[in-house]
Amino acid sequence: MISASSILPDDPNELKGIILQLQQEVAEIKTRYEEEVRILYEQIKLLRQQLFGRKSEKSPNNYLNIHIKPLFDIPEPEDEAEEIIVPAHTRKKGGRKPLPDDLPKVEVVHDIPEEEKICSCGCIKKRIGEEVSEQLDIVPARIQVIRHIRPKYACSNCQCDNTEDSPVSIAPVEPQIIPKSIASPGLLAHILVSKFVDHLPFYRQEKLFRRIGVDICRATMCRWAIQVATACQTLLNLMQDELLTGFYIKADETTLQVLQEPGRSPTTKFYMWVFRRGDPKKTILIFKYDETRSADVPRKFLLGFKGYVQTDGYAGYDFLDTWADVRHMGCMAHARRKFADIIKAQGKKRKKNGSADVAIAYFSRLYAIEKEAKEKNYSPEQIYKLRQEKSKPILEEFHAWLLKRAPHVLPKSLLGKAI
Repeated sequence: MISASSILPDDPNELKGIILQLQQEVAEIKTRYEEEVRILYEQIKLLRQQLFGRKSEKSPNNYLNIHIKPLFDIPEPEDEAEEIIVPAHTRKKGGRKPLPDDLPKVEVVHDIPEEEKICSCGCIKKRIGEEVSEQLDIVPARIQVIRHIRPKYACSNCQCDNTEDSPVSIAPVEPQIIPKSIASPGLLAHILVSKFVDHLPFYRQEKLFRRIGVDICRATMCRWAIQVATACQTLLNLMQDELLTGFYIKADETTLQVLQEPGRSPTTKFYMWVFRRGDPKKTILIFKYDETRSADVPRKFLLGFKGYVQTDGYAGYDFLDTWADVRHMGCMAHARRKFADIIKAQGKKRKKNGSADVAIAYFSRLYAIEKEAKEKNYSPEQIYKLRQEKSKPILEEFHAWLLKRAPHVLPKSLLGKAI
């Protein structure tokens, strides 16, 4: 860069060279400025779409019909008429679904009075058939008390004063999840399923129990939940050991709000980590709560595992790339999402068949193969064979296209990040 304090030369040719150099530097600065503005404008449009736009990532079926030219991205001329292909569809038959046959049946007969069974000629009418209609009914929750009675036995003759036998014989107490508690296993299961599966808080369950005549306060239910979790810790340890003996694990984490964590604000982010053994015939799912999103959480959990681990693009899983016995895999849905964000940011006035559209078309072709396997209920072996025959060539073509496009896009742009 030429200093402003430099003395301009008297030679016209030398002065012309300085002017050309300055013009070149200004052009470079302008180009960088325009690139930064374009990137920031893309980000603003994406943020506006995320705040106010459509959240669904479903793409139109006509992405399958986009003609993909290998290794090139040539948009269609604007003056040509756009051909819209409407995919064929089948209409589902409406009407009421039949009630399950295994439900208990209660028959209620609505008969006519006896005098109406006599014909005007004096004869008694015969039953020739019936009309049947069904209604679905529900019996409200019914709570009961189980009384455990243990008879006592003693000898009325010797009373066992001079023997080592106990003077009284009685059956041992049945093992309980919570010793000396009034809660049966069935009640504990009902409370925990309502809380963690049906998302029914303890204070609402307290009102439900009160309506059927039982007073169980939320503090008691909370204490029972902690005691059950403590009692199940041994089982949880066995599940974790079994999960790590598999060959394929999926890991993810999500935010969680905890209202009364000691020493921390209710607005602080907490995390629930999820680890799933992906073996089709032996699925195990473990939830692990932690205060942080640190990579130490999955590192400690997966220590000693050998096989495949699938995650999203979070950098906290990057340590898996350094483990010799682990093959770290990504997520196709997260890769696709980057290109879907570009289409959302471009809006309705975007050019058709751009780079993002071409990429989404590749994903759509891959997803169509997965849909075929699902609809035909293929076995894992058949799915593997199908992917090798149909999916692998598409992935190789997609990979070559990405490598071809990468040098021609800005690395910090949405398209550059997606590629």
